Amino acid sequence: MTTTTFRAFAVLALSASTALAQNADKAASTEEKKGGEGSSAPTPAVNVFKKTVTAVRPYDQRGLNTFEMPKPVAGTFSGPSIDIGAAFTQQFQSLKHENAASPRMVGSVDKNKLIALGAGFNLASANLSFNANLAPGIVVALENYMSSRGHNEFYVKGGYLQVDESPIKLAPLQKIFEYTTIKVGHFENNYGDAHFRRTDNGQAMYNPFVGNYIVDAFTTELGGEVYVRKGAVLLMGGLTSGEVKGAVADPEKRGWARYGKLALDKQVNSDLRLRLSGSAYKADRSLNQTIFSGDRAGSRYYDVVVDSVGRDRWSGTIQPGFRSSVQAMQINPFVKFKGLEVFGLYETGKGKAATETANRDLTQKAADVVYRFLDDKLYVGGRYNEATVRLQGFTNDVSADRQAFAAGWFISPLVLLKGEYVNQKYNDFPTTDRRSGGKFKGFVVEGVVAF
Repeated sequence: MTTTTFRAFAVLALSASTALAQNADKAASTEEKKGGEGSSAPTPAVNVFKKTVTAVRPYDQRGLNTFEMPKPVAGTFSGPSIDIGAAFTQQFQSLKHENAASPRMVGSVDKNKLIALGAGFNLASANLSFNANLAPGIVVALENYMSSRGHNEFYVKGGYLQVDESPIKLAPLQKIFEYTTIKVGHFENNYGDAHFRRTDNGQAMYNPFVGNYIVDAFTTELGGEVYVRKGAVLLMGGLTSGEVKGAVADPEKRGWARYGKLALDKQVNSDLRLRLSGSAYKADRSLNQTIFSGDRAGSRYYDVVVDSVGRDRWSGTIQPGFRSSVQAMQINPFVKFKGLEVFGLYETGKGKAATETANRDLTQKAADVVYRFLDDKLYVGGRYNEATVRLQGFTNDVSADRQAFAAGWFISPLVLLKGEYVNQKYNDFPTTDRRSGGKFKGFVVEGVVAF
């Protein structure tokens, strides 16, 4: 992406800001801040769909900066109900890439020669969700991908049953469920806080940027989570299959994954919110452990630093390849003061593949700074992200670093237009690897509809 194009976007963003500022006093509705712990996202008074299943995070702008959803208010069940949610994203990408790898011939094809990239539209992605209140405090959710980079066809991401009230009218149980939530099914693991801010296929409303992190901690596994909350404090423990698919064969090669989270989330006053969370994840044995490679929908930067075949749907990311065993920890501070948001990530991990005898290490750091203004209709942001890992078969650590600058406009609480300028470099890869001397940079514009 040329400097001229980047400047043109800046002029357009400034023009949009000016236009909105001139009409701010004519707005038909205002946006109020949610009180209490768990969210500080804007709550538009109009122009959104009313939802009956309050235990599920809103898919539109109301879901911003929401981590674990607060417990729904007890005693409000008025009969079974169902909500339908959807999210759609379309991108225009203009990225350039290059590398300095030595030729690696396979037959007559140089596997280290990068695919030719041009400007154009990427595959549109879409999600479809069904959420239902079944009984007092009991919710079921079904999440689906209708179109994704990894699968053009419709397929199920996952689903779960969540219990926030005792199904038995027994005083001790009812008292326990005042503070407790139980979640069971095949769902997105609550490891770390970064997964609450990432783009999930067609759902790009929560992410102020276009891309996710270089090492993307996200997967879906079968099992359960138990939450205990008291005021601003949340404690969670999870036990899952440790794999993205259910299986009963080869039990000696499989084991349970155990993970947990401790979070303090305090709305100090109407202007200031503070959150700090720490998460840990451990799986001792697995045939296909995917905590760092579970994004079946694929990355957001299409075909960057891939060979002439262009078949790497996780392009732009680094996957550590801890397929057999893994231990990981993620710490996330979050501060929101008026329109300013700061989100941090510090992550360490170690693991190995089935053919390895020794663990390899991972370290990742990231910082997001976002400023929202004009009643949260516009925002600008910057991100720095770096990751260092020892990949399987490598004798030294390799790394990647990324700088990203983004701007966005909530045309309505259901419609978001955003753009990002990204610059990423790969470091210390051997010359036999196509990522040696690899880099990509340029611009991506993304339109999102979610409700």
